[in-house]
Amino acid sequence: MRITELKAVVEGLLFASGDEGMTIKQLSRILEANDSTVEHLLDELKYDYEHTERGIMIMQSHHVFHLTTKPEHSSYFKKLLETPQTTRMSQAALETLAIIAYQQPITRTEIEDIRGVKSDRPVQTLVSRSLIEEIGRREGAGRPILFGTTREFLTYFGLTSLEELPPLPENMDKDDIEQEADLFFEKFNQIDSDIK
Repeated sequence: MRITELKAVVEGLLFASGDEGMTIKQLSRILEANDSTVEHLLDELKYDYEHTERGIMIMQSHHVFHLTTKPEHSSYFKKLLETPQTTRMSQAALETLAIIAYQQPITRTEIEDIRGVKSDRPVQTLVSRSLIEEIGRREGAGRPILFGTTREFLTYFGLTSLEELPPLPENMDKDDIEQEADLFFEKFNQIDSDIK
């Protein structure tokens, strides 16, 4: 792999590691490269960020490297935090949340079987909003991730436990369950949006 490509991989790894960051040892292990090569790649990335008009930089805290925003742009980030964000969820996210709430623990494939469409994006949205989380893995081929709702989910919808979810009528097929649950979550989503 060329140096430029390795540098791009390091950048991607630092981005993906988020607040946790990564050490040279971790990067070396993943890249299957020696420490001095990784140090060289980090130095080149630092140079790129310092000598071009870029919005991010590499920060080192003890032995951990992080991608972070530049301090000179902090006034803009403050404005971003002060700007009210829309809280409405997409229809796809509401459908996915309804399925998970009533069918948990459930895998992404099982969600997609019920919805009939790919659900990667809605699942990512719900994870990023801390409404669902990984709660284990199903036994069997590939050991797929199981998803379930979080404590934040209960708080968001004003519930103290999952038992407070409105009961679904008996003898419903999957489409009916999805539609009924959608109505419940859409009602709460509308209330939340109106309050904001």
